[in-house]
Amino acid sequence: MPRASTKEDLIKAANEQFEKLEALIAAMPEKVQDATFNFDADFLQKQTGAHWTRDKNLRDVLIHLYEWHKLLINWISDNQRGEAKPFLPEPYNWKTYPKMNEEFWQAHQSTTGTDAKSLLRESHKKALALIDGFSDDELFSKKHFSWTGTTTLGSYCISATSSHYDWAIKKLRQHLKSSSAELDLVGRLKAPRKSS
Repeated sequence: MPRASTKEDLIKAANEQFEKLEALIAAMPEKVQDATFNFDADFLQKQTGAHWTRDKNLRDVLIHLYEWHKLLINWISDNQRGEAKPFLPEPYNWKTYPKMNEEFWQAHQSTTGTDAKSLLRESHKKALALIDGFSDDELFSKKHFSWTGTTTLGSYCISATSSHYDWAIKKLRQHLKSSSAELDLVGRLKAPRKSS
């Protein structure tokens, strides 16, 4: 799918990716939804993102999306009220934001999977309602708002919605792939042996 360049395309892409994410989760057996990620060591060695070891289950992935929605919502809301704030809260910047992600993870270790799903659904709705209040020009003209710097507001919105959902889908598909191989192995080990 090409990168959105209109509000209509941005909202459509965000909703489509969110629906794909929810459908993927709904298709997961409960046992797999509740399972700790068990990625193959060889696979993990080839991965570069800190999230491969940080996010350990479905809840962690959903909370990560929720927290990035909150970043977007708070950033836009604060700046619209005249409170000039950067996208990443102090003391973080684009070099140190992995530490912020780690703190999001830490803060939600007692959040349930059910609560994570609810929080994400609600924050998705809020983010899209906020996006819907902007025009195409406001979303996709560079330097339209002083607080977006040289990046368009739409780029931030895409990053916090459809692009982030795509990241989550890929990670959860890898979890499903690992879980399927694991379940197949367990099934074969438990299956009665045929006598020869």
